[in-house]
Amino acid sequence: MVQSAPFVLSAGQAAAPSSPPLDVIYIPTPSDVATAMLRMARVGPADIVYDLGSGDGRIVIAAVKEFGAKRGVGIELDATRVQEAMALAHRVGVGDRVEFRQQDFFKSDLREATVVTLYLGEAINLRVRPKLRSELRSGTRIVSHAFGMGDWTPVETETVSGRSVFLWTIRP
Repeated sequence: MVQSAPFVLSAGQAAAPSSPPLDVIYIPTPSDVATAMLRMARVGPADIVYDLGSGDGRIVIAAVKEFGAKRGVGIELDATRVQEAMALAHRVGVGDRVEFRQQDFFKSDLREATVVTLYLGEAINLRVRPKLRSELRSGTRIVSHAFGMGDWTPVETETVSGRSVFLWTIRP
C-alpha cells in the first residue's frame, strides 16, 4: 500500500486533502456500542486510549470526555475523517487531550496505549494481532466491535443493541 508521510494533528491544525487507499470502509460505531466498549475496557484517568481506524473520532473523544481518560489517540488513513474528528474534539472541548494521526496503524507506534479499540473486520484484526502482541504491554486492554481475533479467547463478551463486543487483555 502506498502511503503519504504520516503526520500528527491536533484540534488546531488542518489535515492534508488526500488519503491513501483504505482497507476498511467507514461505518461509525453506534454511540451505545462505543460506550459499552469503553466501559468493558474499564477506561479511567490513567488510560491512554488508541482507536485504530478512528473515523470521526467518537470513541477517542468519548474516552476522554465521558470516561476521563488521560489522553486519546485516533489513527485514521482518511484525511476527511481526521478533519471531522478534530472539529468534533474542538467543538466538545477536548482538543487539548486528543490527537488524530493520518497514518497507517500498521506503521504506528502503539506502545504507549493502555487501551486499544477496533472496528476493522476479522481479517484486519488477524493482521494487526502480531503488532498488538509485540508492542502492547502486559495489562493493555483491546476491545473490538463485532469482530473476533481468531483463536484469541476474549476475557469478556457482551451484546449491545444486537452487536457483539469483545475484550482481551495482553498477558505476559
